[in-house]
Amino acid sequence: MNRYEHRRSRLAGAAVAVIAIGGVIAGCSSNSNTSSSSAPASSTPASSAAPSSASPSPAAVSTSSCGTKPGVAATGTPINLGGIVTDQPGTSFTDIANMAQAYFACVNANGGINGHPIKYYIETEQTSASQIASEAKQLVQTDHVVGIVGNTSIIECSVDSSYWASLGYYIIDSGIAPECWSTPNSAAVNMGPRYSSDGAVQYALTQHPDKIVFVQSNVPGTSYVAAGPNALAAAAKVPITDMTENVPMADPNSVAISLVDAAGKNGAVVLNFTPPDALQILQAAQKLNIEDNVKLWGCSTPCNTDFLAQSLGPKWNSKLFVNAELTPPDPVSSPTMSLYKAMLAQYGKAVSGGIGSFSQMGFVEAELMVKALESVKGAYTVSSVSAAVKALKNVNTGMLCQQWTYGSYSMHIPNNEDYTVTPDNGKMVLAPNGGCTLISAVDPQIAQYRGEAGTAPADPTSNG
Repeated sequence: MNRYEHRRSRLAGAAVAVIAIGGVIAGCSSNSNTSSSSAPASSTPASSAAPSSASPSPAAVSTSSCGTKPGVAATGTPINLGGIVTDQPGTSFTDIANMAQAYFACVNANGGINGHPIKYYIETEQTSASQIASEAKQLVQTDHVVGIVGNTSIIECSVDSSYWASLGYYIIDSGIAPECWSTPNSAAVNMGPRYSSDGAVQYALTQHPDKIVFVQSNVPGTSYVAAGPNALAAAAKVPITDMTENVPMADPNSVAISLVDAAGKNGAVVLNFTPPDALQILQAAQKLNIEDNVKLWGCSTPCNTDFLAQSLGPKWNSKLFVNAELTPPDPVSSPTMSLYKAMLAQYGKAVSGGIGSFSQMGFVEAELMVKALESVKGAYTVSSVSAAVKALKNVNTGMLCQQWTYGSYSMHIPNNEDYTVTPDNGKMVLAPNGGCTLISAVDPQIAQYRGEAGTAPADPTSNG
């Protein structure tokens, strides 16, 4: 199969690149050509500028803190890692893997892992189970990867979870399919469609609507996703109506009208779509002058992007409330957020979506893998790396409300506390009372996970 060449997308592709995987994915075809990536991370020298404490520009922040030997390129035997991401017309998660690649490039330029550079193989897929299974075997048998990180695929967790478990790999990923959270060998940095929708509905319920209308794209898995929001609404004794819409939408105007009519004047509409599809609905409502005909609009994490806030304009300020699985980048200027922005500027040229949930997820996944690798004593093998990954406990990522733990659990939902953001003149900013809030254990899967793992401590470095 051909190797995927990192490239900057056209401007029209940028909208697709910011599809946050908290939401259900649209436009899933399986007829694209297989592609993959294999390239050692760059050894571009790091900047030597000192960090700024207030709203630093990326150029003013040193990236050398990503490694243990600033300015010294790693030249030892590479540590091979791999990841599998969906990349097809209408749905691309390559920004996540590309940001992980950028993080590894920074590490390689500043000492590597005990002098060893990280070589990161990225395989892309088009929602084909056979293709995904084949790529997993290629990473193991041909590329000899000792760790899997950054997997972000519509169905990869469903296809490969048993394979990874049989070989002893413990995966750090961005989840979509249920197995990303419900199995012992996968731990995601995101919440995914169900728990992100939980968060959006949970915030909407705090505004005391008479009714919730929860709508998502008509793709496999909608019942699994809707189960969480339905449990929350039932516990609050608020009626909820589940709806699905085919995407791409032939008539967004009629969709907007049907949602507003179903919700009523004191109801809430909560969307679970990719940014382009959510934007179509919201813009249609505005065009028809019916956006104020409901009490509020909500959205799962896909809407957490400045792209959407800019496209909607100021009329939607404090009118749309969006679940945010990671610390809002604006206006946070914590050391981690400053490093992330600087690293993105220096090493992330292939990250077409720029600042946002996708690149934040890639940053956190790479950060966690680097912490695990740095703890390995002796040879880097599947066994030693997986043991180090599994041993990650109470990690301050600087990007999540909670400290992140892998652990020996039958399931993993390590990110289950989040923010709510709202548009503000082209930026997504923290909503009123939108600070870190635990996802309700009314969702039985959240309750099951907390029953095993407990409630993680707050991450004091996230500065949300």
